[in-house]
Amino acid sequence: MFMTPLSNSEIDAYNARGGAQADAADPQAAQDRFLKLFIAQLSNQDPLNPLDNAQMTTQMAQINTVTGIQQVNQTLKSLAEQFGMAQGLQGAALIGRHVVAQGNALAVEEGTARGSFSLSQPADSVRVDILATSGEVIGSVDLGPRSAGMHNFEWPIGSVDPARVGGMQISATRAGQSITAVPLARQRVESVAMIDGALRMRTSGGMTLSYQQVLAFL
Repeated sequence: MFMTPLSNSEIDAYNARGGAQADAADPQAAQDRFLKLFIAQLSNQDPLNPLDNAQMTTQMAQINTVTGIQQVNQTLKSLAEQFGMAQGLQGAALIGRHVVAQGNALAVEEGTARGSFSLSQPADSVRVDILATSGEVIGSVDLGPRSAGMHNFEWPIGSVDPARVGGMQISATRAGQSITAVPLARQRVESVAMIDGALRMRTSGGMTLSYQQVLAFL
């Protein structure tokens, strides 16, 4: 009994099935199955209408392409797993360090409140008012002139209850005119975790931050 050559549509269908199952299939096993099918086709081909070299080359190239894609997928998956492990180890080193992100919060530790802010342009005078959780001013820091960009400051809380320390209010002027000053949240990293393949940092102020949300590590 003779077998007719596989058509291009049949080869494409075979490759499509292999590609769709690339994550679960073994590339070597897929190639072995194809080779068995290919050898059976050669052994039973019609001697009056044999496969030509072009058909054989095309079929071999197609299975090699599918197998190659499967191997690339497996390699990328392995690299992603290794990257996730490396990111987790790097994240563990951030525990205990301070991060700066969007927001208005101070990090209070060992009797000192630490904060950050950003200036849109150089300022002749900068003053930071420390606000209580209820909104009133409980202290201030005169920082004098500052350049444009991000700055950090510290304020000794003295006898103030750390639980009362809330946010801050920045006043900055240049040549007697107010300029834009943006308060930034400064927090200490308490824990890290991998969530949906991405690193997340939990801070002392209850914030959950990704790498992309962090403006600076201190």
